[in-house]
Amino acid sequence: MRPYACKAMTSHAASAPTSSEIPGSLNPAQRAKDWKRLATEEFDVLVVGGGVTGVGCALDAVTRGLSVGLIEQRDLASGTSSRSSKLLHGGLRYLEQRDFALVREALRERGLLASFICPHLVRPVSFLLPLTHRVWQRIYYGAGVFLYDLLALGRRNPLPRHRHLSRRTAMELVPDFDENFLIGAIRYFDAQVDDARHTLTVARTAARHGAAVVTSAQLTGLLRDDKAGGDTVVGATVVDVETGEEIEVRASKVVNATGVWLDEIQDMVGGSGLHVTAAKGVHIVVPREAIDSDSGLILRTPISVLFVIPWGRHWLVGTTDTRYELDRAHPAASASDIEYILEHANRALRRPLTRDDIVGVYAGLRPLVSGEGGDTARLSREHAVLEPVPGLISIAGGKYTTYRVMAADTIDMVVDGLDRKVPKSCTDRLPLIGADQWNTFKDDAARLAREHGLKTGAVDRLLWRHGSRVNDVLALVSNDATLGEELPGGGYIAAEVVYAARHEGALHLDDLLARRMRISIENDQRGLLVAEQAAALMAPELGWNEDRTRVEVRRWQTRIDAELAANAAPDDGSADEFRQAAIDSRGLADA
Repeated sequence: MRPYACKAMTSHAASAPTSSEIPGSLNPAQRAKDWKRLATEEFDVLVVGGGVTGVGCALDAVTRGLSVGLIEQRDLASGTSSRSSKLLHGGLRYLEQRDFALVREALRERGLLASFICPHLVRPVSFLLPLTHRVWQRIYYGAGVFLYDLLALGRRNPLPRHRHLSRRTAMELVPDFDENFLIGAIRYFDAQVDDARHTLTVARTAARHGAAVVTSAQLTGLLRDDKAGGDTVVGATVVDVETGEEIEVRASKVVNATGVWLDEIQDMVGGSGLHVTAAKGVHIVVPREAIDSDSGLILRTPISVLFVIPWGRHWLVGTTDTRYELDRAHPAASASDIEYILEHANRALRRPLTRDDIVGVYAGLRPLVSGEGGDTARLSREHAVLEPVPGLISIAGGKYTTYRVMAADTIDMVVDGLDRKVPKSCTDRLPLIGADQWNTFKDDAARLAREHGLKTGAVDRLLWRHGSRVNDVLALVSNDATLGEELPGGGYIAAEVVYAARHEGALHLDDLLARRMRISIENDQRGLLVAEQAAALMAPELGWNEDRTRVEVRRWQTRIDAELAANAAPDDGSADEFRQAAIDSRGLADA
């Protein structure tokens, strides 16, 4: 049993370290070491799935002193965990369903993440809830938002409380509101996070504490214990997608945290009573100047709600909520999805948004615990943990905000099946990489920019992506001034590319452009302006030759062409056909 990591949590120096000193580095050499560990060690837990739930399980387990391996067939956060609304929230609309326990739990987690676990990745964001009827809505919605704030009370809640606004004050805050749309509003606060970077940081924190984290590692089968009649799962067969090598990984417990792929893993042991249904959620991205507003918006639709969310120099607008049964790895947004979003957003706006305003589109799949009926908006967002056969534990459902609770519940079930005493979860007391000493760094952008010859805005962005580990990136600029150059199309600097390949586990160009950066949705060129330059910077870090570098760029170009064609297709079926014309960066088909 490994040392209990949460017993002796110490602060780590934030000065620029050497490469070997960077905590949780997912560098190519470390991947090779971890692959060897998978082949030679027997783990307490093997986690399958590199989304936020999977990496959360890995962190929870390793900090209890368990030996942990984690495999992901593509990239960290390559599925749902990079395609959310990027909010940490309790779910205001769940109050209408009287699901007070779910809301209270999510608000507690929001407070922990924003105040202690990863304050460098979380920012408060305000929303206006427009009122269209003078009396009953202000009473009804006001009571709901008051209860929302009441459930969030506690020392770990850093967000302001709600305020009732007159029509005039609301219009001053959101000049682009259609003046005929509202008679007043309520302003309340939630929290925002870059989901992909947060998932990456959880994974790196797990690696820092000893977990073997390996991406491009595909599960091809489950190992069974013949001595126990063949029922008990004792590990998995795994293929290195990059080399084709296949190994057997031995583990006391295998955790199935694969989201919308949950049923496929369970089918390897004959199925389970726990199933998931995929619901597609689409967001569009428009420039900040497309909507004149100092606050986000929450708008009611016939089936759900639509968010207009501030996102740096952009707005995220979404989401849809429809059943989806096509390619799970690369869900496509169709023209009908986009028109739905535009139609409902424009009902509240003075200047309508058009297709020409859109600079990015993304679609993700929510794994919902299956229920009766065909309306995915009514299926459960709560999570469920089940052991369909001895040795295999499945976790499904839930909300991004409550990933840590889901992970703790899952590892609790793992521990119940082990033959020794294991401490309880301690991740509520464990800051993620970059959170240490955050208060001494968060207002230091101007000084750091002067010292490294960079724009203050670029350093501020780095701070809110790397926290107190910002010097790890800036050290690259100190050693090579050319890495301080701003890349075209997004405000990122060249050092971020090198750092992603060297320490953040980026193995392919799309890992960088779609997840380590978010340039794929923040510029109307979708990363094409920077693809060749970024690939050239990644090449020496990953040992690519000229042919391999060209392949990476060409695959990114075909991906963007396919996504744009899908966005113009009328329905899911035709959009999926266009999207599948692009080859997966790892050469994988939907699995």
